[in-house]
Amino acid sequence: MPDFSPAELDAIALSLKVALLAALASLPAGIAVAWLLARRRFPGKALLDALVHLPLVLPPVVVGYALLVTFGSQGAVGAFLAGQFGITLAFRWTGAALASAIMGFPLMVRAIRLSIESVDRRLEHAAATLGAGPWRVFATVTLPLAWPGIVAGAVLAFAKALGEFGATITFVSNIPGETQTISSAIYGLMQVPGGESGIWRLALVAVAISLAALLASEWLVRRQQGRRDEGDDAAC
Repeated sequence: MPDFSPAELDAIALSLKVALLAALASLPAGIAVAWLLARRRFPGKALLDALVHLPLVLPPVVVGYALLVTFGSQGAVGAFLAGQFGITLAFRWTGAALASAIMGFPLMVRAIRLSIESVDRRLEHAAATLGAGPWRVFATVTLPLAWPGIVAGAVLAFAKALGEFGATITFVSNIPGETQTISSAIYGLMQVPGGESGIWRLALVAVAISLAALLASEWLVRRQQGRRDEGDDAAC
């Protein structure tokens, strides 16, 4: 087993915590926005779609700087949160989760949106004809059928958060034990002579975690698909 230093173990644990929080906290909003883009027509839909995908084309440093200006101690939102609720995001691990969630949000929304769009709308109309309201149709028809895309979107957001660097280091810096994730720890080791072994250890951990997440996602999706096929066979 590789001989990890305490700082490397802290970076691995923090990366997992940040990535999990980023993916789970953004999932409800991701489902809502994906459903809105997939099922509704409204003025400004193209603008909303562009704003959702904006982090994909912006330099991550720009996103991090915007977060710092907005949620920093001198920013309007940051000052309000600190003064009213005692919440500080800049230079905290929770800020790293926020930055990672924003950077992974477009990938999550796109995967979920494609899955919702693939749901047969006739099934939704049939449920509505039988008296189900919009929320019940969504919860009992759309959401279960879109489950594979939701899982895929969450995993993509998790993987993106795990490897996020530019936005997080700009917003929360690289503080060991507080904001130093795997990516920022690797960056720090690149500045130190003889840090190659630590870089390889952390890189292999990142690959292993991401690969495990993708395999677990594939297994869940296949299992759900298998249950759906069994239900269709039973119905026939």
